[in-house]
Amino acid sequence: MRYEFKYLVPSENYTALRSALLPFLRMDRFAAQQPNGLYTVRSIYFDTPGFEMYHTKIDGIAHRMKVRMRGYNGGNDSSLVFMEIKRKYEGPILKNRADASYGIVRQLFKPGAVFEDHVHQIKNPDNARRFFYQILSRNLRPVINVIYEREPYIGKNTNLENDFRVTFDLHLRSVGYPSVDRLYDESGATYAFPGFFILEVKFNQFCPDWVKPILEEFQMRKEPASKYVGTINSNPFINPARRGEALSRSKMSVPEYDWQEI
Repeated sequence: MRYEFKYLVPSENYTALRSALLPFLRMDRFAAQQPNGLYTVRSIYFDTPGFEMYHTKIDGIAHRMKVRMRGYNGGNDSSLVFMEIKRKYEGPILKNRADASYGIVRQLFKPGAVFEDHVHQIKNPDNARRFFYQILSRNLRPVINVIYEREPYIGKNTNLENDFRVTFDLHLRSVGYPSVDRLYDESGATYAFPGFFILEVKFNQFCPDWVKPILEEFQMRKEPASKYVGTINSNPFINPARRGEALSRSKMSVPEYDWQEI
């Protein structure tokens, strides 16, 4: 289980807030290898024709789920991508994650694909089975590609059990109704939350005592800052009156398998 708190922050507070937090943080190792300490996150979210997952979020349903395919930076068929199910149980979050090369994941979505033919090329294949079980059993379709730059930090005194992290998520944008072949294509992207960025505070067990005074200094409060909901609401291609129609027209295959929830 993991906890995530999100804050929508005015862009003009970025420098001061970052300076206040940095004495307690060190940069994530992967980000430290990237230009400017940033990497790009790309996530294709899946939903039902009636946008059930979108509505469970805006309706404040305590137990909800997101299903997504995630990659980083630019990529090609050899790039690592992740098949994820993210569940929220009131406060805590549980994530099931499998990874494989982008080429393999694309193959799994093609007509006639047989899951077991590729199982040896997937890390955590049981989680991949869970992912495709959701895709098939709930008639999920790719809805939106959510893209942003992430500046991630780890607490200097954190441990593996708590894994305290702070991320600055910048330049949030989206592409509506992508195919699974367009994970790295952001042509025609629409920006969301202009003039703001999203700060995320994440931990497994407890939030360090030094965090609260800094957030209070900047008058920050936990609030709904869902990237999925925010990008859907801001993307003109996803017309609320035609969401079900557009999704029902979308064509996507799933691999053959005796799909049963594990």
